[in-house]
Amino acid sequence: MEMRVVDKTDVTNRLIIDGVNVPFMNALRRIMLAEVPSMTIDDVVVLENSSILQDEVLAHRLGLIPLKTDLESYNLPEECPCKSEFGCNLCRVTLTLDVEATDSVRTVYSGELIPNNPDIAPVSDKIPIVKLAPTQRIRLEAYARLGKGKQHAKWQAVSMCTYKYFPKVKINEKLCDACGKCVEVCPKRVLLIAGGKVGIRNITECTLCQDCMDACPKGPNTIEVSWDKNAFILYIESNGGLTVEQILLEALKILDGKVENFLNLLTEKK
Repeated sequence: MEMRVVDKTDVTNRLIIDGVNVPFMNALRRIMLAEVPSMTIDDVVVLENSSILQDEVLAHRLGLIPLKTDLESYNLPEECPCKSEFGCNLCRVTLTLDVEATDSVRTVYSGELIPNNPDIAPVSDKIPIVKLAPTQRIRLEAYARLGKGKQHAKWQAVSMCTYKYFPKVKINEKLCDACGKCVEVCPKRVLLIAGGKVGIRNITECTLCQDCMDACPKGPNTIEVSWDKNAFILYIESNGGLTVEQILLEALKILDGKVENFLNLLTEKK
């Protein structure tokens, strides 16, 4: 298997993975969506709430705030040695919120949540939680734990994870007269005319729609759009709690563990 990065930002990554098949890519994608742990607020103890939002709605909004995650320092609740439903410092992080509007309406933001561990904080300070009218107050304690997307969507480490076949576009220069019809209909501007010939740019943007083949007046043999069955373009977008590299490595680690466990079960059956 070969892997190379096409483009990368702080929260997104697009890679080309060569030498694998659809079952592998599907397993990797599902693990990133459902089994890579992330830290999220799970329990909220409301001490005072005179805002317009009910306690349940407020707790729901807090649970959807993505938190920075440290997989090395914290355990999943079911794997923690404490074996307590209340958790401990190895499987739980406490965040407090104590805000009050005095003379005017104010918006409460995620940056006002104070964690007992600064490393487990909201990924953004500017996520609005609620608006308070004068004299209204919110005072609460929130408890964050590691969890997996298969338990609840709030624990998904990725906001998007997709893959597609790597496109292959072939142009028969003997038949092509560079009329430009294929260039005009291409929705992703993959094709261009340069030097009196039709060329290819940004092949990774191709959606395999094959509109260019239908538009060519010379027939489908002039331009051929297909795909490599053993190469894929993987796009990952993190919610910010973990880096894309951490998500990918953790997913591969989990997949490797599943395969090893399966092989051990086969050996036992034999």
